Amino acid sequence: MTDTIEQSTMRKVFKRLLPLLFAMMFFNYLDRINIGFAALEMNKDLGLSPAVFGFAGSIFFVGYMLLEVPSNLMLHKVGARRWIARILITWGAVAAINAFVFNATSLYAVRFLLGVMEAGFLPGVAVYLTQWFPERYRARAVGGYIIAGSFAAVIGAPASTALMTYADGLLGLAGWQWMFILEGVPAVLLGLYTRHAMSERPAEAGWLDEKEKRWLEQTLEAEHRALGDTRHVSFLKVAGDGRVWSLACLFGCALVGIYGLFLWLPQIVKNFGGLSNMEVGFLSAVPPLAGVLGTFIISRSSDRSGDRKKHLAFVYGMSAIAIAGSAFAPSPTLAYLLLCVTGLFIYAGNPLFWSLAASFRTGAAGAATIALINTIAQFGGLVGPWSIGLVRSSTGSFKLALLTIAGFLVIATLIALCMRVTPQTDQQDAGREPLRNGA
Repeated sequence: MTDTIEQSTMRKVFKRLLPLLFAMMFFNYLDRINIGFAALEMNKDLGLSPAVFGFAGSIFFVGYMLLEVPSNLMLHKVGARRWIARILITWGAVAAINAFVFNATSLYAVRFLLGVMEAGFLPGVAVYLTQWFPERYRARAVGGYIIAGSFAAVIGAPASTALMTYADGLLGLAGWQWMFILEGVPAVLLGLYTRHAMSERPAEAGWLDEKEKRWLEQTLEAEHRALGDTRHVSFLKVAGDGRVWSLACLFGCALVGIYGLFLWLPQIVKNFGGLSNMEVGFLSAVPPLAGVLGTFIISRSSDRSGDRKKHLAFVYGMSAIAIAGSAFAPSPTLAYLLLCVTGLFIYAGNPLFWSLAASFRTGAAGAATIALINTIAQFGGLVGPWSIGLVRSSTGSFKLALLTIAGFLVIATLIALCMRVTPQTDQQDAGREPLRNGA
């Protein structure tokens, strides 16, 4: 009987929440990476050098890091439904304002503001998932919406270049300006819808019956007690947790590759020679499309085994090998194929990271833990795009930049193999059974 209730409950939860979270993540990622496609024309129109563009890509993460922890604490205070809706509305509005930048300084200001408005979204959703998905379902749930980032690149790549091509000159605006507007406004509309569509927790869900609500609440409560949800944990205790720093450093190194590569991917592909913007858009869609496949396979394997660490080490190790191979490839075709292999693996680490981060603590301490991990990790967003721009400006080639990314992915692999993920002594002493995370 319990198995039947569990199956019917989780089927409804997946069906109700995953499409909404998928849509949020889709526009979140699209509004982050579309600057890479805009650069195909925007850099020329505004007179931006590769180093300036790289810094514009990185300064987003300064605003993001400054507001990450406060934003996630606000989410815990006012509720995920209202706070996530606010994030969507404000980031969508700022994303559209990108259309009206006119020089490097205005671009820096808008990108910084976009980071401020978006801060707290990803860790906020990760916290929200702990209120709906038991641990054994969480990697699949995270994978179910995280892959929207890959789909944003898959669909957004040709869509962005098509908007730039066919809307160019409409009402006196350049194609890249229309792209920013038409890809920012949907996030605002989604935010307005989210306020009414999300339920804060299972007890408030009219789409679950009473037995399903009770089973889910009891299951989640048991897991929360095991992680110390009923005990007060100070922010200093969270900051002193070695697991927080090891996981943050791991993901930060991975983000050097994720953002460094994919913000520059359209220009890397364009550099292969003789390609129109539309062709660049379609070719840029293939690596993240491969990432969708990798995410499904790796997430399911991780959930079945209960392991996160070794799976993280595997995906980042394979990514390092593939991207280093691309740097030394003797032909553009082979270099491009190896970038596709990189996409297959590098995206697959995201759901593992968020599942592991969400498993450390719950409640207010969980919100602070996830936000702190993600804040520290964002140094990868700072380093990746900017370093590629600097290397590109100084060498005229992407080879050294790709090797730098490979080096950071090797470090991520080593951290994954060595880090500890079992609970702190304060939790174990409370007599609570730690969740299995591949420690």
